[in-house]
Amino acid sequence: MKNVSKFSRFSRLNPQPAARGARASQLVADTFHAYNASRLREGCELITRKMLPRDGLVGFSLTGALVPAGLGKSCLIPLIKAGFIDWIVTTGANLYHDIHYGLGMKLYRASPFLEDVELRKRRIIRIYDIVFDYSVLLDTDAFICQVIRGPEFQRCMGTDEFHYLLGKYVHQCERKLGLKHTSLISVAYQYGVPCFSSSPGDSSIGMNVAAMSLAGCQLQFDVNRDVNQSTGIVYDAKQSGRTSSVVILGGGSPKNFMLQTEPQIQEVLGLDEKGHDYYLQITDARPDTGGLSGATPSEAVSWGKVNPARLPDAVVCYADSTIALPLITAYALDNFEPRNPKRLIDQRDRILDRVARDYEKSPLYKKFFEE
Repeated sequence: MKNVSKFSRFSRLNPQPAARGARASQLVADTFHAYNASRLREGCELITRKMLPRDGLVGFSLTGALVPAGLGKSCLIPLIKAGFIDWIVTTGANLYHDIHYGLGMKLYRASPFLEDVELRKRRIIRIYDIVFDYSVLLDTDAFICQVIRGPEFQRCMGTDEFHYLLGKYVHQCERKLGLKHTSLISVAYQYGVPCFSSSPGDSSIGMNVAAMSLAGCQLQFDVNRDVNQSTGIVYDAKQSGRTSSVVILGGGSPKNFMLQTEPQIQEVLGLDEKGHDYYLQITDARPDTGGLSGATPSEAVSWGKVNPARLPDAVVCYADSTIALPLITAYALDNFEPRNPKRLIDQRDRILDRVARDYEKSPLYKKFFEE
């Protein structure tokens, strides 16, 4: 033991000089060695070395205006096409603004220091340093209203099924316009990736659905199905011998909705489970002010959201998602071969039946319904 170095469990800090023409993934590997740069490198390695191997289940939660900023087309779509994203929880706003791209509408890079009163007079909408014409909203609203008037929407359905059907029509518009792989909701439709919205009324999509209900549209969102369906996705993966991983961009409701799948399995349904296996969050929030939305991975362990045995495989990088996600995407695409898409949307009924069937066998079910 005397010959064992006291630093044997650490890797030497010995960075390579940044080289001309270096790939982004190589830059992460060679120069991201301390502080949040190191956490980002660890997160990249976590994805490629533990989340993706052995056909592991990988879910992404999206909070903040990431898709209107172009990260849907530049990062999330390539990850879906590579089979690296199996299911998504996002704000409705991300999918609403995503439709602009699928309809060939124009968004522009601008400055965050524009005069908003003047922009209002000129009918220009601003999302921080992104601007577009007010007509983009009106035309997107008109598209959504026209689509959901169709007969297949005149019923109650989960948000995953709703977004799948809506994505079909966005995809049809893309084809007519000669566009390809511009819209996240369209690509999710093509690859069978379920997209849930944890607060379906909290976006312009939900606003349009509500407005159409005043005109007799029968579409309603089945939030109970959403909770059970998302839970079933995780439960089915774990019961099939696969790992369950979460990549959380930001926080908020999508983060909690994705993580609550494990307490739903263990606490509410009374089924034997231990928590998500691998956890990566990109955030700029702090736990001590209550702003981290579900707090740290170690706190999540106390809720059963994260497997305590896998806590060393939980990474939190305090960084801007608009900086981190492109680097994560480049690293993953360079360091892991594409996987076949799981097409979970095609298995939704089977998955829901499995969790319902096992719940009926649980002690909690017997306590509530058979005693």
